[in-house]
Amino acid sequence: MTEQPNGEVNPVEPEDRREEPEEATDVPEPSGEPEQPDEEDTAERLRAERDRSKDQHLRLAADFDNYRKRTEGRLRQRWNSAQADLVSRLLDPLDDLLRVTALEPETASVEAIVEGVDLVERKFFRVLEDIGVEIVDPAGEAFDPNTMEAMMQVPAESEDDDETVAQVFQRGYAMKGLLVRPARVSVYKA
Repeated sequence: MTEQPNGEVNPVEPEDRREEPEEATDVPEPSGEPEQPDEEDTAERLRAERDRSKDQHLRLAADFDNYRKRTEGRLRQRWNSAQADLVSRLLDPLDDLLRVTALEPETASVEAIVEGVDLVERKFFRVLEDIGVEIVDPAGEAFDPNTMEAMMQVPAESEDDDETVAQVFQRGYAMKGLLVRPARVSVYKA
């Protein structure tokens, strides 16, 4: 409706002045709530990724545990094999020792017994040498606390003898660079 200059109201407006209602678009108005399908897809994707990672972790842990058990088994088998090899090497000298001890005291001569013990000793040292054992016999050398154990001190006769080995009570042994037993010695002290 429009107002006429004379104050009257024209009940009908001309067509070109009428306002047309706006057309509705297909875009829904935001409701303030996030869309559910995208969140559910993301959550499902994350759950699946978590489950894959968990499964992968469990498989790796099981594989490592199996590897550890196999390695321990192999090491135990090698250790047992090495021990069996050492025992087999010691059996020959042991047999000789048994033959010496089986000699009849009434009929055996002292020379035969000493010769038998000498043979056993040589065989034992040959076995030790074959497996890499070195003898630490430091007679007359400078005292080395890394390979020797001082059992007592002896007064030095001269300054040159200070801190040298006077007497070896018990030889030491090393195997492939590892000290098995230190030599037990007396040491000159000035």
